[in-house]
Amino acid sequence: MPTRFAHTNIVSKDWRALSAFYQKVFGCVPVPPQRALSGDWLDRGTGLANAVLEGEHLRLPGHGDAGPTLEIFSYQEMLDRPEPAANRIGLCHIAFAVDDVRATFQSLLEHGGTAVGEVVEREVPGVGLLTMVYAADPEGNIIELQNWS
Repeated sequence: MPTRFAHTNIVSKDWRALSAFYQKVFGCVPVPPQRALSGDWLDRGTGLANAVLEGEHLRLPGHGDAGPTLEIFSYQEMLDRPEPAANRIGLCHIAFAVDDVRATFQSLLEHGGTAVGEVVEREVPGVGLLTMVYAADPEGNIIELQNWS
């Protein structure tokens, strides 16, 4: 059965502010229409009662008009979560390959993100020189910035 990756979802305290962060720092582009969804079909599909959400999809850079998206939604009712950590079981981070890790890291910080680690370089035998850092968006979701040369 043919399969194609479609999107990754972030449930956000403020979907508009988080969407603006990804647009400013990474050049993600909104994919209309914005969503305002509710109803029995959403309750059944998500396994929630009285689910109400709104948000939008952002086209991720580097994959063209048919590439995958980052879906940023806010639910009317949301649960708190533990603080993100690089070694927590489950989905950990999203990664962006960038031309300049240090410059992108600085832009991320200037737009409300935070440092998780520090910029490091490491030669990976048989692969190349990796420059990378873990950071977090304004809501604490971990982002890896990387460059291979």
